Amino acid sequence: MFLIVSKYLIPKGYRGLTIFPFVIVKFKKDKENPILLNHERIHIRQQIELLILPFFIWYLLEYCIRLLHYKNSYLAYKNISFERECYTHEQDLNFLKKRTFFNFLKFIFK
Repeated sequence: MFLIVSKYLIPKGYRGLTIFPFVIVKFKKDKENPILLNHERIHIRQQIELLILPFFIWYLLEYCIRLLHYKNSYLAYKNISFERECYTHEQDLNFLKKRTFFNFLKFIFK
């Protein structure tokens, strides 16, 4: 994982973004934020599992489906299965050691 700090690459309202193998954070202090970095590391694992490009296709399709359902971009984002997994486990700094393969699938219909 390569960590980059750039407030210009992060969309408004967000503090981190992961595009394998890069984790981009908005502020220098975020380089020391274990919860944010754990969240982004979980995304790295998800991207590896889906061979990177399919991850982004799935992410976009799921976002569009959830946007149609919720009619709210923030709720759509928060309910993407990849994000649900990350937000659920971001505080568990040992989660990646015990995470099962394709674990995000548990969050599709939750």
